[in-house]
Amino acid sequence: MNRWTRVAISAAVFVATLATPATSQGLRQLQTADDSRGLEAVGRLNFSDTGFCTGALITAEVVLTAAHCLYDKITGRRIPSHEISFHPGFRHGRAEAVRSIRRIVIHPDYDFHAADRLSRVAADMALIELDHPVRNGRVLPFRTAESVGAGQAVQVVSYAKDRAEAPSVEEACQVLTRDVEVLVLSCDVDFGASGAPVFLMDDGRRRIVSVISAKAEWDGRPVALAASMEGEIAKLIDTFARTPALGPVAKSIKPDTVEDTATE
Repeated sequence: MNRWTRVAISAAVFVATLATPATSQGLRQLQTADDSRGLEAVGRLNFSDTGFCTGALITAEVVLTAAHCLYDKITGRRIPSHEISFHPGFRHGRAEAVRSIRRIVIHPDYDFHAADRLSRVAADMALIELDHPVRNGRVLPFRTAESVGAGQAVQVVSYAKDRAEAPSVEEACQVLTRDVEVLVLSCDVDFGASGAPVFLMDDGRRRIVSVISAKAEWDGRPVALAASMEGEIAKLIDTFARTPALGPVAKSIKPDTVEDTATE
């Protein structure tokens, strides 16, 4: 990533939960059903009692999120699927649905244990298959789009530590710069926003062009980092198609507990 030595991004921090809150005048919290209309497919991924990330449905039963959300940052182990649940449209203790997890597929090039945190951003994506589809007329999955350029306006919808009970939207941020792997965004993100969809408006419709991976500092200002999905989302979907399903989820079975037990 030679360009990053010229862009001079420093102090990248992955934006899971558990950090000092930050606020932004550009964020608008979606407090009511009317506020959230059209965004109900964005939801909270809850990890037992350890925290949460953000994710978004791209089909009725598949959630797109950040890969690093699915690892315990202390042990470096994969979080078992039975400890994860997805809550689309979560707002003030209620959600459009609550789903357990059948299958988790990490981008094949993602390495949680890589020493260079910036190198992880480029493949920081994962697909999560729910145990049952979310078939609700209000919850409409988003389509994806792979192409976005520097200077284009984007939106981010996320949950975060100081706004965990309802999603917030930032509608006035943009792609500051990019290379073939990573987007640098002016969007204000905080811990819990990992996996939040980055939207590009296309003829009045939102298309997901990336997911939030990290926050960092660039040229003396806070920025958000997200993977370029050009070619990468297709690789992830292909991996998902070739990965066997685990079968029905049952509380008496812990099908993921032996997967990926490497430590840092």
